[in-house]
Amino acid sequence: MKRTGFATRLGAIAATVGSAVGLGNIWRFPYQAGENGGGAYILVYLLCVLLLGVPIMMSEFVIGRSTHKSMKGAIEQLSPGSPFKFFAYVGVLGALLICGYYSVVCGWVIEYLWSSVSGTLLNHTPEQYSEIFTTFVGTPQRCVMWTLLFLVLNFLVLNRGIEKGVERISNVMMPVLFVLLIVFCVNSLMLPDSDDGLEFLFEVDFDDLGWKGVVDAMGQAFMSLSLGVTCLITYSSYFKDDSNLMKDAVTISMLDSLVAILAGIVIFPAVFSFGLEPNAGPKLIFEILPTIFQQLPGGTIWAVLFFVLLFFASITSTISLSEIPITFMIDEYNISRIKAIIITAVLMTIVAVLSALSFSTLSDVKLLDRNIFDFLDFVGPNFFMLLGGLVTAIYVGWFLNKDIIHNQLTNGGAHRSRFVQPYIIFSLRYIAPVAIILIFLYYVGII
Repeated sequence: MKRTGFATRLGAIAATVGSAVGLGNIWRFPYQAGENGGGAYILVYLLCVLLLGVPIMMSEFVIGRSTHKSMKGAIEQLSPGSPFKFFAYVGVLGALLICGYYSVVCGWVIEYLWSSVSGTLLNHTPEQYSEIFTTFVGTPQRCVMWTLLFLVLNFLVLNRGIEKGVERISNVMMPVLFVLLIVFCVNSLMLPDSDDGLEFLFEVDFDDLGWKGVVDAMGQAFMSLSLGVTCLITYSSYFKDDSNLMKDAVTISMLDSLVAILAGIVIFPAVFSFGLEPNAGPKLIFEILPTIFQQLPGGTIWAVLFFVLLFFASITSTISLSEIPITFMIDEYNISRIKAIIITAVLMTIVAVLSALSFSTLSDVKLLDRNIFDFLDFVGPNFFMLLGGLVTAIYVGWFLNKDIIHNQLTNGGAHRSRFVQPYIIFSLRYIAPVAIILIFLYYVGII
């Protein structure tokens, strides 16, 4: 079966940035920065992107682009008989589970977007916003309806293929996302006392960081770049052979980090301007920000634009996660793309509906003392992504033929990598495995 690919380098970068940029950048990063002291957290996060994120990203690019196959087929070609190929199933299962519960949050975004458009979101007290959110997630019909709508939109894009679906939607949504972020930044910086928010965000004070902040920053850098579930292996398998993997990895990492920092610039000046708490945690978007929007001139417009921004970030991420099992089934079982999409959609819908009902009908179902949604939110990033990243780092760092790495990073010698390749290998062999193990041990409560 002939394999298609991204038509342009810009399209490949836009799609891969879209994969990396998600709710983790606009939702998770700001509240973690708020909980861990702001500027010191950002500094550690950027160091982790450089020391941990970029090397693993390049390693996934090397595997995917060198073979133009998903992980299992790639390992079979690069290292025949290697047991590393079986970790492809970990990536596929991880993608299905992560995208399943993630789609529920994306459904929440659509609910709040609809409420913004219809004019029912604003004009409530902070306590009422908390009650509104709790009531919504506890209403099974509404929660499932928005989740299913999001999944339908997700798979409609995927049905159009890599070039006409994934690439085209990314080429539109990513520029619009950056424009919206900049517009929000300008508005936030014009608010009274916005300097206090910027000072909080960028002032480096390691006394407020702690080891929790360091581990959170490592985990955020890892998860923000979509590492570990073979997403980047899948996307890079559609890259052109003349793409510059080193330049692309750095560009994607910088743009992904820029989105996270811009999100902080959007949120914290507004939080300080209206006297709210910067460490509000996960409820920041759905309970705190509506309070801010209703105090702004033209608050409804700002609310609509913000949840459009979140929707764009959401769907570009779920598209990439969904592509993992789709490409795997096409490569492994030689089935048509539409059949692979249908199978993936059915499996993902089952996970998503169970997750959506975990706050209402299935609230009594517990796994490790967590409801279904919280359990998947725990094992997805903290097990599947970390295990996949660890395996990828060890495989490329210790077992993959170094000539293959050199040829892929330099395009057969066309680009220089005098310092890059030794740095990548050292990081994959020593820095990344130790960091990933520390993150895992921390999140499971051992350290």
